[in-house]
Amino acid sequence: MSWSEDTLSGPEGEDWRVPVSELEGRQANFAALLREAEIEAALIQNPVDLYYFGGGRQNASLLIPADEDKTPTQYVRRSLRRAKHEAGGDDAPHQVEAFPRMKEFSGAIGCTPALQLGSIPFTFADRFSSALGVGGDCTNLVHQQREVKSEWELEMMRCAAETQLEMFNALAEHGKEGMSELELVAVAETISREAGFGGNINLRRFPMQCDRGVIVSGRAGGIPSFFDAAVGGTGPYPGAGMGAGFNKIKADEPVLVDLLHSHRGYLVDMTRMFVAGSLSQQWEDRLSSMLAVKDTVVDVLSNGESCSEAWSQGHALAVELGHEEHLMGMKPDQSSFLGHSLGLELDESPVVAAGFDRPMEPGMTMAIEPKVVHPEGSIGSEDTWVMTEMGMEPLSADGAFPWLHQW
Repeated sequence: MSWSEDTLSGPEGEDWRVPVSELEGRQANFAALLREAEIEAALIQNPVDLYYFGGGRQNASLLIPADEDKTPTQYVRRSLRRAKHEAGGDDAPHQVEAFPRMKEFSGAIGCTPALQLGSIPFTFADRFSSALGVGGDCTNLVHQQREVKSEWELEMMRCAAETQLEMFNALAEHGKEGMSELELVAVAETISREAGFGGNINLRRFPMQCDRGVIVSGRAGGIPSFFDAAVGGTGPYPGAGMGAGFNKIKADEPVLVDLLHSHRGYLVDMTRMFVAGSLSQQWEDRLSSMLAVKDTVVDVLSNGESCSEAWSQGHALAVELGHEEHLMGMKPDQSSFLGHSLGLELDESPVVAAGFDRPMEPGMTMAIEPKVVHPEGSIGSEDTWVMTEMGMEPLSADGAFPWLHQW
């Protein structure tokens, strides 16, 4: 018996495919970028970008021509039938065909396309460039287009934020002294999975891994990891050396909770502090400092100044408040940013860091996360924001959940 496309649905049979209008607009916008860059065509093969441009993550290559009169074509190895459905079925904005034999592929596409050389493995890229020739690298053009989110994408992130708030409310209800970090993160994971989290956090940078549930209690908050972030955590074992571990929550110690949630692929990032009992005045002061740095970064970006200027002013304030040696980690493991863009991937551009000498544009999204790290723990804040015509507005909880919750 054949399988049914009706099975491919969201909760209560809801259609969770990317709207055809979204795919059509993305393909048309990208074709315009290709024309501007004088690139004949691009072959989209990175799985995240296949979802963005083609509606699914099947084993495929999507050819987008610069010529607006030519129809994009997705060549699928597996699964062809599912790829057709995910592209919109009969309403799909591109053709969906079976992938031909490799020696026939060049003739099938009739051009020398640019490849995503910065987003696919070398051996994979070499195989296609040997068969098709080298038409350039379209990686930056893809990233450039994805920086500005559509209204539909922003709605996906708002939906993610609603579930994320439920996750934090559950932690507030169920957390307690003596509970391990892993036990606590499982509370949030249950809500996230039931809401449709797909299990993957997409990253651009190698090694393309992170734990989406970073809960660190007490001294675990001072442990660095492989990940370029302020807070690492122990993780459960060395091969997964990041995030929640077996450390137990102790009275009056800071518990930093940094949780991601993804709705239909779109991420939101949020950090709040918890404590079983109460924090010392010193920790309270550190949190107040980070909130002041956060406000500075938000104000600079809202005023239309560059991301590098937001880093400069935020960093200067942190130094003035006495946190230079502990901002975003401890030497030699400090990170040099105060915010990162996100969407389908956690580490998108631009970044609140030196060198990003351009402002946020309306539709760009940014997680702003000043934190300080000490041997005895870490503390800070984070919310996901969107740039609007009126300035930066929060997508995640902001004031709907306290910066510090006491169990």
